Amino acid sequence: MENSNQTSTNRFILLGLTNIPYLQAIYVPIFFIVYVTTLSANSVLIVVVRINEHLQTPMYFLLSNLSVIDICFSSTIVPRIIISTLSQDRSVSLLDCALQMFFHGAVGATECLILAVMAYDRYAAICQPLHYNTVMNKTFCICVATGSWTSASISAFLHVFFTFQLPYCHSHNLNHFFCEIPPILRLSCRDTWPNELAMYITAGIIVMCSFFFTLISYIHIISNILKIHSTEGRKKSFSTCTSHLTVVSLFYGTILFMYMRPHSAYSDRDKIVSVIYSAVIPMLNPIIYSMRNKDVKGTIRKHMNKHISEKS
Repeated sequence: MENSNQTSTNRFILLGLTNIPYLQAIYVPIFFIVYVTTLSANSVLIVVVRINEHLQTPMYFLLSNLSVIDICFSSTIVPRIIISTLSQDRSVSLLDCALQMFFHGAVGATECLILAVMAYDRYAAICQPLHYNTVMNKTFCICVATGSWTSASISAFLHVFFTFQLPYCHSHNLNHFFCEIPPILRLSCRDTWPNELAMYITAGIIVMCSFFFTLISYIHIISNILKIHSTEGRKKSFSTCTSHLTVVSLFYGTILFMYMRPHSAYSDRDKIVSVIYSAVIPMLNPIIYSMRNKDVKGTIRKHMNKHISEKS
């Protein structure tokens, strides 16, 4: 009995997506396919950008960063889902839980910032084309990417540190499939309002500022596109933004829904929201960008044909 209590004190029990056996049997191959697709699609996009000299531009540098983020995002969550579903032991140590929460928070916040920088890149390309190379130079891109990763990591570390200062005496059964802040706060027997306030402030600074910066950039972009007299010109300009707009809408919609509410409002349906932004969106991002990008598709096709001709 003493060992049992000690185990429950030092570990969380992940309740997972479901306890229904046939649904578990369905989820495992689905998440495995999602994870393999995510790794493959994002890796291909990174390689394509590296091997094609014409893609050595700020936009593709940022896109490569996004692919790295998506690989990290998915790798932090999806393998844990598969292992927890297959295993009888769904417990996770406090250290593993803290590490998962840190990496999840860090890459999530970094994605917000990188998406905002990508919006600024499109603004500079469409609204200030003559100054584009001066504004979006290599030094600037490296600095904003480094700054995004660093600030997001610091924010995630502070959240994890203060979250695990709380006592968890109600229960250690975590109604989720990975360690995420909102459902964990529900387990504390202390008032979590300071933690929630810190989460709202961080969301306000990182998520909302990134969102409004992106929104303002696109207001200027759309306004500039509408001034183009040629229908073909408007279509071409807008086509360079649609992929990014799609990704932004999916990501910010789910993140704001998850983190901008009181933790008491958390329910089982929010697991679906977490699946969307932590597993589905990282898989869709490279597909969305690749399907609408002639340069990426052309490079892939060229190297596939070259590989086939060499074999034959």
